[in-house]
Order: sequence, then structure tokens, then C-alpha cells
Amino acid sequence: MDLDEIKQILDMMRQHDLAEFELERDNVKIRLRKNSAGGWNGTLPQMPPMPYVVAPAAPPTATGDGSIPSAPILAPANEDVDLAIVKSPIVGTFFRSAEPGAPPFTDVGQTVKKGQVLCIIEAMKLMNEINAECDGEIVKVYVENGQAVHYGERLFAIKPA
Repeated sequence: MDLDEIKQILDMMRQHDLAEFELERDNVKIRLRKNSAGGWNGTLPQMPPMPYVVAPAAPPTATGDGSIPSAPILAPANEDVDLAIVKSPIVGTFFRSAEPGAPPFTDVGQTVKKGQVLCIIEAMKLMNEINAECDGEIVKVYVENGQAVHYGERLFAIKPA
């Protein structure tokens, strides 16, 4: 799927006054939705290029406390250090703090404990806490506050203790 095809879909959405459109083709899934607050002005947002990610057949389920477990994957960042990479278990909006103006849940250089809240991802007006799956030190935050994230996108790198 290229940019011209996406523009054609956006034009079709404008012509038929569609609020939402979803298409899955050749292991690529795209979902377009109008902003319910301010409407959609028909222009594409400028976002950095991202690889296509195929969503799992069944969405992850929330735990009893409402948080969604995130499974870190150990991936070598360089030859001598293994990092636990916390990836987004859902599609949504990434928030580093509980409310605007509040300090972030965690930051680079801070030590976290297993189960500690790292961030919140808002999906369909639900706030989903993303928790650390291991003790360690935050060495990288991959996403900016308020940015949209995709399933499987890197959020944090943790150097396990």
C-alpha cells in the first residue's frame, strides 16, 4: 500500500462522509478515523516512517487491575549488553504521566521494579497502564509523550538488574 492509495481512501472517506475506515490486505492493516473533537481537515499528519506491523488474531486481555501485561523481549543493543525492550501491547496514544503537567512515571536513569507503571496507553477512551516486567534501569524512552503508538512498537529499554 502506497501513499497514493491512502490518499484515494481519504478522498473516498470525504466524499461519503465516513467517520472510520478499516482495510486489511496483504498482511497490512490500516485504520483511518476522523478526530471526533475537531473534525478531520483532510490532510495527512507528518509522522516518521514506521514499519508495518501485523496485529495478533486476538487482542491482549487486561489483568484484574485493568493493566495490560507487556512482554519485554531481550534484544542485544550492542555486543555486551542485553536490554529488556518493552513494546506496546496495543494501538493507542502514549502518555508518560497520569495527567498533563504531572511528572512522568519514569525517566532515563531511574530504577524500576517489576510491576511498576511505566506509562499509560489510551485506547478507545480507556487508560491502560503498561508495567515493567523486570527490575532494572531505564536506559531509553523511544516514544514522545502524546504520540500515537502501534502494536509491537518499542516504548522503553530496560537494563535488567
